[in-house]
Amino acid sequence: MRALITGMNGFAGSHLAEFLLTQADVHVFGTGLGSTSHLSHLGSRVTFIPGDLTDAHVVENLLTQTQPTHIYHLAGQAFAPISWQDPWATLETNIRAQVNVLHTAARLQSSARILVIGSMDEYGRVDARDLPITETTPLRPDSPYGVSKIAQDFLGLQYFLSHRLHVVRVRPSNHIGPRQSEQFVTSNFAKQIAEIEAGLRAPVLYVGNLSAQRDFTDVRDMVRAYYLALEHGVPGEVYNIGSARAVSIQTIVEMLLQHSRAAIRVEADPARFRPSDTPILYCDPTKFRTQTGWTPTIPLETSLRDILDYWREQVARQRG
Repeated sequence: MRALITGMNGFAGSHLAEFLLTQADVHVFGTGLGSTSHLSHLGSRVTFIPGDLTDAHVVENLLTQTQPTHIYHLAGQAFAPISWQDPWATLETNIRAQVNVLHTAARLQSSARILVIGSMDEYGRVDARDLPITETTPLRPDSPYGVSKIAQDFLGLQYFLSHRLHVVRVRPSNHIGPRQSEQFVTSNFAKQIAEIEAGLRAPVLYVGNLSAQRDFTDVRDMVRAYYLALEHGVPGEVYNIGSARAVSIQTIVEMLLQHSRAAIRVEADPARFRPSDTPILYCDPTKFRTQTGWTPTIPLETSLRDILDYWREQVARQRG
């Protein structure tokens, strides 16, 4: 197995690299832009090739050089709120990179198994009648990011239908865990708490909409699902991946505060509210579980404790 992970230096990409290294006879290659600090603990066990996937020549050189049997396409702009600030940047980055990977694979007549990562945000504006979300639930994206993920998703389908590429598509729920950017809700709260504990900020936790409910899955469970998707998923099919339950952001805050070493007050920050925020979103992953046997194993409380400990370590390091 020669695995190529795009965005390997990112949050999910680094965890996927870790997981693949536990499998027998796997060579792990990766690409991406920016810092490689998330990969420093892996050392020479992985081969990282910096590259911008929006450049078709870079993609061609990458696939020719690595000759992958498996491609996990995780690279892209993954933070929905940024897409409201600059919609085209998100659309261009996510769609162009996806086109380049698929078109180059088709042109090179690659037999690689390719994982296309969509998102629960493709479903967008859902109501109680839509829940739990299945793969046939109508797509009503309410952010430019959601639109970009639909485009990636359907490009995967198109290249399966028109070029017979071995493409498996997944729509993962919110995944959380250590090393996630502070832009994301659980990581942001944990970092604030760690800084409060270290005396670096006032004992106030700033939050946005606490009533929103989301489907949270630990990233370590999620990357195992990605591996199983290419091992057992049916080419051309799409699968929801998630915990099958919704948890409110209020509950996330309460669980994190239970592990805090300081007394902290919670305060709403208007700047943290989104222009559009679906009240509740959770999926039915039955199709994926039936096909692959996957089920999440890491409890939410464990994920949150690990995230908080990660940020405590980061804050301690920054203080020297």
